Amino acid sequence: MVIELSGTSSAERKKVTVADFSKMKSHNQRIVMVTSYDYPTSIIADEVGVDSILVGDSYGMVVLGHDTTIPVTIEELLPVCQAVKRGASHSLLIGDMPFLSFQISEEDAIRNAGRFIKEGRMEAVKIEGGREMAHMAKAVSNAGIPVLGHIGITPQTATLHGGYRIQGKNADSGERLVEDAKSLEEAGVFGIVLEMITEEVARMITKTISVPTIGIGSGRYCDGQVLVLHDILGLYPRFVPKFAKRYTDLASTIKGAVTEYASEVRRGAFPEEKNVFKMDDAERDKLDLRQKS
Repeated sequence: MVIELSGTSSAERKKVTVADFSKMKSHNQRIVMVTSYDYPTSIIADEVGVDSILVGDSYGMVVLGHDTTIPVTIEELLPVCQAVKRGASHSLLIGDMPFLSFQISEEDAIRNAGRFIKEGRMEAVKIEGGREMAHMAKAVSNAGIPVLGHIGITPQTATLHGGYRIQGKNADSGERLVEDAKSLEEAGVFGIVLEMITEEVARMITKTISVPTIGIGSGRYCDGQVLVLHDILGLYPRFVPKFAKRYTDLASTIKGAVTEYASEVRRGAFPEEKNVFKMDDAERDKLDLRQKS
């Protein structure tokens, strides 16, 4: 049995739900997730049939130019969520809860998660952290808001773990990650993002828990994959993570187009006659007469 979520025409596709994630895992159907931070790219992602769009706090780095995700606020992300919602009608939409929007108290976590649903028009939220954040995930989930977990490299707290280092490189850390995943599963999450975890540990987690795993830099055996759309498109100029695959180089294409535009403006080649608006002959004659009088 195949759950018809991806690869069908826009008219044929049904709305992807949290429940579909579980069905896809049970039927060994890989889940396709991308990030999107605006209306135009969310239209494209939705039309090609991705199963889920994550409005990630990576927006702070990829779009705003911060060095980390830490500075991003709910107020910055909510308009981005709204824009993505306007472009996507089939994909499951997930809002990424930024740093300090859920860590302080369960009440804060529920309130802020609710803002992503009510104001941002998302259908679920993502919360970073393993066992230490399971109670927050449970509180939000118990409030009726679907939660996607996130373990491994958690960018909001990466500095506590020595920076962006591969997780699960030995048996002890691998066991801790499995326990983190189990804790989140017990807390009621509908899936877990595994970021930069060794393939062996990611495979073990995927086999151990009943909810889907979504890998980013965690190998071939997760139930699905997520990539930042700008990495896919070659639009993030700073670096390309090892785990990402650049499917095209739009940065070079855009650079070439802007270079050509600048050259044509300086040479007087743009705008051409086909790019301008003109008066009709009678009105032009009137204008000429007025200027001469």
